[in-house]
Amino acid sequence: MDDFDRLLQKEMPVLERFVRFRIGNLHDADDVLQETYIAAFNGFGGLKDESLFKPWLLGIARHKCNDYFREKAKSLEIPIDELRGTALSYGVRGITTVSAVRETINLLGDKDKQILYLYYFKELPQDEIAKRLSLPVGTVKSRLHNAKQRFKEQYPYKPKGEKLMLTKMPKTLPEYTITPSDQPPFSVKWEEIMGWFIVPKIGEKLEWAMYDFPERKRTEYMLEEAVARAEVHGIEGVEILAKEYEPMENNRIDGRNFNERRLVAQITDDHCRILAESHESGGVKRYYTFLDGDAFLDNWGFGEDNCGNETHISPKGDITRNGNTITTKDKPFLLDVVGRYAVTINGKRYDTICVMDVANYCGEGVVTEQYLNTEGRTILWRRFNANDWRSTRYQKLWTDMFPDNETLTVNGETYVHWYDCITDYIL
Repeated sequence: MDDFDRLLQKEMPVLERFVRFRIGNLHDADDVLQETYIAAFNGFGGLKDESLFKPWLLGIARHKCNDYFREKAKSLEIPIDELRGTALSYGVRGITTVSAVRETINLLGDKDKQILYLYYFKELPQDEIAKRLSLPVGTVKSRLHNAKQRFKEQYPYKPKGEKLMLTKMPKTLPEYTITPSDQPPFSVKWEEIMGWFIVPKIGEKLEWAMYDFPERKRTEYMLEEAVARAEVHGIEGVEILAKEYEPMENNRIDGRNFNERRLVAQITDDHCRILAESHESGGVKRYYTFLDGDAFLDNWGFGEDNCGNETHISPKGDITRNGNTITTKDKPFLLDVVGRYAVTINGKRYDTICVMDVANYCGEGVVTEQYLNTEGRTILWRRFNANDWRSTRYQKLWTDMFPDNETLTVNGETYVHWYDCITDYIL
């Protein structure tokens, strides 16, 4: 494994900083590093492009760190991930780490800040905290309990949002029909950013909105514009200014009713991918790039080895659809054309292909349908959740919450329609 040793030696300093920055206990950090080396060695044979070794390696380390924190969190009332790290990012999967935590702590009194810092950030046991503060252990327990309660009362800290803007997107989703066609699917050049619907070419502008079912009411809407050339780690792309209004609660940054972020995206001969994302959280401008294993890959990366979404779309046979019954091959990154359909919406009829993504872009337990016309533009985008998706959070199955919503059967499991997206392209 000479190639592995060569690449690992080159990235070792970055990897060690990555892990030790996240895990303050040096002994535990070394254990996580050792687990990362073993996992990387065992999986190296599956890495197809050596130029992606660094983000691939950091991705493994990120998962090992998450495993470590999950074990730590089992004994804590406040999630350790929320208190240890700085605010991360959010993407289609929602907030990765709740950015309001540090702002909430700043609202507390000095004694509360001190006890929470020593217990969660410094990871000191209560008897050690008692020695440092010259207090009885009982007093430390009482003070810690009270600090937790006051933290929970203040959390989450919600700064004021920005005024809403007028949008051309309707408040109610227009009625539509989707009719299967007897004609074979066509191939298409698709240059939109996955999930963001805009083509990253300077001068492009787009509005799009999200609509919950069964009410079909607009929840959030987005104004996007490709504004300038940009370079990230020597790779040139296009900067996209994205303004999001009325986001759903789990998509908000610092609880705001308005989000503004900048994306840098790149179109290659065969893929379109996001290179970087930035936004402001907790009064700090935060940047994440394709080389950052943490807070980027899960939110902004897509495709095998983070290559992005394909721009030349044609059927591959990885996903098969018969009515609302879906079967897939056993492979990662399932994105495929499943048929040709006539979509009639807002009084217009479009000849489209349906591109299905199974558990990639929006994460495990999610399936999406994207109807593209002959110009490679999105006419309609639909999301389905596995019946038990986030059942711990919602305390119900999706068939119980939305018994009248459409369902799909994917490899024998039920998926329930949740929401749709349309763009101003159809208006």
